[in-house]
Amino acid sequence: MTNSQISSPLVAATGNRPRIYLACVASYNSGRLYGTWVEADQGEEHFWAALRAMIAGSPEPGAEEWAIHSYEGFEGAELSESASFEHVCALAEFIAEHGELGAKVYEYCGNDLDDARATFERYAGAYSSAAAFAEELHDDLGTQIPEGLQYYIDWQALAKDMDFSGDIILVELGFENVHVFWAR
Repeated sequence: MTNSQISSPLVAATGNRPRIYLACVASYNSGRLYGTWVEADQGEEHFWAALRAMIAGSPEPGAEEWAIHSYEGFEGAELSESASFEHVCALAEFIAEHGELGAKVYEYCGNDLDDARATFERYAGAYSSAAAFAEELHDDLGTQIPEGLQYYIDWQALAKDMDFSGDIILVELGFENVHVFWAR
């Protein structure tokens, strides 16, 4: 890694690839911003190599501590400043696979990546609304509703009840973009 690759977190290149800013804690404590941006999809060894190069080039003698001071491209998923490189790589892979929906599920699962992965195993699909899911579910189950009563059924209320009772998880990404997961 060359010194030209070491930058302040304010000089981040554009792009959506997940990456983190590794900061030298000794420099930070001395009032200097010094660190490097590292692509999160390059594997753990890439992180360790970038970290060693950044620490070796630190303007502070005896620097050895580091922290994650910034990150981008994780679609809103949060990282702690002490997240392991293993976790950062795994989360980057998860976000690359599932995008914004993955970030929302990760957040819903309390930032627990294993729970978020397990939640995706119970994915029920994307719908224009929660009501559309509830109506389709009843159609798929073969529920016969007399034609004269069909207009009295509040599918939205039924979907909300399923969500509140813990039967389903609803993740809304935008207008007519609702994702449903079975909770159990």
